[in-house]
Amino acid sequence: MKITFIGTSSGKASLKRFHSSLLFSVKNYNLLVDAGDGVSRALISGGINFNSIRGILFTHLHPDHFFGLQALIVQMKMMNRNDPLDIFIHESLKAVVEESLLRSYILPDKMEFEIQYKTFTDDNRFDVTENFSFVARKNSHLSNLEKFKEKYPSLSLYSASFLFEEQNKKVIYTSDIGSEEDLLLFREYVPDIFISEAIHISHQAIIEKVIQINPGKVYLTHYSDEDIPKISEILSSLPKTLREKVKLAKEGISFEI
Repeated sequence: MKITFIGTSSGKASLKRFHSSLLFSVKNYNLLVDAGDGVSRALISGGINFNSIRGILFTHLHPDHFFGLQALIVQMKMMNRNDPLDIFIHESLKAVVEESLLRSYILPDKMEFEIQYKTFTDDNRFDVTENFSFVARKNSHLSNLEKFKEKYPSLSLYSASFLFEEQNKKVIYTSDIGSEEDLLLFREYVPDIFISEAIHISHQAIIEKVIQINPGKVYLTHYSDEDIPKISEILSSLPKTLREKVKLAKEGISFEI
């Protein structure tokens, strides 16, 4: 399993970086995790062919994670894509994604390739390929919006963290979270790689939970340009064993496990 950081920035736009996005590459399958505003440029910057992407998984539908989908599909069409595109989405959000594509005039009748929606539910293993799977667990990132459900009954408030597995290798990706407890949603697993966002909770809390989880390696992502000095200072002050384990993710970093 190969992991590439396509973007590592927070929701705040940057001239030098791109919104958070990951690419998982396993045998015969490239899975893009999130496709926020500007993802097409991010992929070009990383030297990744649009049509090499077999599927796109969405953690939630904030603009910095979702609003690049329409433009990316159009780019795929312009590059004469023929292979189907899988879109992995929680069952409560499928209609939202479908409607957004129609509102962008991406009509099935005018496409040369099929968009296949593959819905998942909480805590149920979803097999992407024979040896590559994921499990989603809802986190609290959008819980502060629950108070608006009565006013906007159609509001779908789903945001998830994920466990990815390829044979015996495990990767936990928090995506955007809402509390320190969300860091422990998969506490029964010791992952080879733990990827955590670094904007919505304190960096010290992440370090404390990392010690508790004891993963092989930790990568911090989803941080703003202004956060870099502060995070770098915290990481440099860690004991040597932790300094070697916890890294700040950057665009284009790629590694295999």
